[in-house]
Amino acid sequence: MVGVTITALDFERCYRAVSTRDSRFDGQFFTAVRTTGIYCRPSCPAITPKRANVSFLPTAAAAQQAGYRACRRCLPDAAPGSPLWNTRADLAARAMRLIGDGVIERGGVPALAATLGYSQRQLTRVLTTELGAGPLALARAHRAHTARLLIQTTAMPMSDIAFAAGFASIRQFNDTVREVFAVSPSTMRAEAHRAKSGSNGRPAPAVNGTLSLRLPYREPLDRAWLEWFLSAHVAPGMELWENRAYTRNLRTPHGHATTRLSFQRDHVRAELALHDMRDLAPTVARLRHLLDLDADPIGIDEALGVAPGQRVSTPGLADPDTTRLPDAGAGSPPDAETALDHGEVGRPAFSPGIRVPGCLDGPELLLRTMIGQQISVSAAATHTARLVEALGERVDGPIPLLFPTPAAIAEHGAEVLTGPTRRIRSIIGAAEALASGELALHQGRTAADLRRDLLALDGVGPWTADYVTMRLLADPDVLLNTDLVVRQGAAVLGIDLTDTARWAPWRSYLSMQLWKAALTDRAARSKSAAAKSASSKAISES
Repeated sequence: MVGVTITALDFERCYRAVSTRDSRFDGQFFTAVRTTGIYCRPSCPAITPKRANVSFLPTAAAAQQAGYRACRRCLPDAAPGSPLWNTRADLAARAMRLIGDGVIERGGVPALAATLGYSQRQLTRVLTTELGAGPLALARAHRAHTARLLIQTTAMPMSDIAFAAGFASIRQFNDTVREVFAVSPSTMRAEAHRAKSGSNGRPAPAVNGTLSLRLPYREPLDRAWLEWFLSAHVAPGMELWENRAYTRNLRTPHGHATTRLSFQRDHVRAELALHDMRDLAPTVARLRHLLDLDADPIGIDEALGVAPGQRVSTPGLADPDTTRLPDAGAGSPPDAETALDHGEVGRPAFSPGIRVPGCLDGPELLLRTMIGQQISVSAAATHTARLVEALGERVDGPIPLLFPTPAAIAEHGAEVLTGPTRRIRSIIGAAEALASGELALHQGRTAADLRRDLLALDGVGPWTADYVTMRLLADPDVLLNTDLVVRQGAAVLGIDLTDTARWAPWRSYLSMQLWKAALTDRAARSKSAAAKSASSKAISES
């Protein structure tokens, strides 16, 4: 094996995680075992290797580059992604986000370098130094992961899988699978057949690009918060919340897709219908980004002071399908009563495992945020649905429409949008900037540059710029201190918003906690007032 040393990783800390099989570190680094030639996730159930026989690498690509093959017992590529690509804002982290979105498959290393504003040589040098592998090797690792998913979970022909995963040829596909997993594609599929013999013994067929996948995440997860966020912001026509599942259409690099997301005990079930199977990897990456599934919730909770072992409020205690809470610009989470279980009466405590929702499409995020400025969540959904109905592209499937393109909104938005003239003009201006390419919204941008460009738009102030930056880049340290509901949450919890340095770099998560605290408190007060009113009415009638 080739010796690789990445100084950014602490050997002792990594070895302790491997010794205790700590699943929290899965995806954050990989264990390369020299005596066996394999690399594993930290929680691999195999016997812990001796110190002298292991090294620790930051990416699967670095392990593959060094000549190691993936462990077929713990499947290291199936772990949640590293949270470092969100907490770090350097060139390597921004490159990893774009590689995960399939930029190299679509335009090669030149496209990646141009998007980031660096030369190919400089980019390759930085990635090799920081991550142990260059851009091509990193993209190859992503293709290998996509190929494994399709081989094990579908009945697609191997030739179709090869091109859907982004390989240039069937030979390249076969060679990569053998090198990374030490088996041929057909053997891998046969092993998957045998592993599923307890059910039907066969992988599900891929009909017209349909797939059902498990999206893993790190515990704990505040499912109630995410379910509320998705359900409360649904725009009919392009999104649907039904039977505790979120269904919507989204644009993809080669067409469009329909996804249905539902939260399970240890994963999110994603049912996908893809117009083009080449869009599988970027679609999965965008779904993970939407739900913030690569976060390290234990580390974040420790920084925010969440009580260790505190139970996460579960959706079963209050159903987003039936529970109606007070509307607000930021919304209100579904679980009102249980959020009051800790702390003083009437003062909701922080929730373990809260996530910062990301987005599936940058232009859509900006335009919907501008539509929703200074109005309630339900009113914003109504305005968005009207725009989608008038200008959205029609597609086949359970959901009929896609969100309109910036070009369509720039050309016809004035005929559909309602509200203050200045806001309509601002939305049209933003759509024109997006359509012309003057404004670029992607995960490869730095937060400072993105915020500067957003603030240059007419009608975009600090709140909109911060909100879009937080969700588009998964920036963990944006404090929405000008938000009315965040301020109310701070008042409920007695937090001084001018003194939040101790919560850096997790102030985006603090913003979500304050949102939830304020609106949960509002819901509890509303429920209490309703109960008192009903009691008074009963007394008067008696």
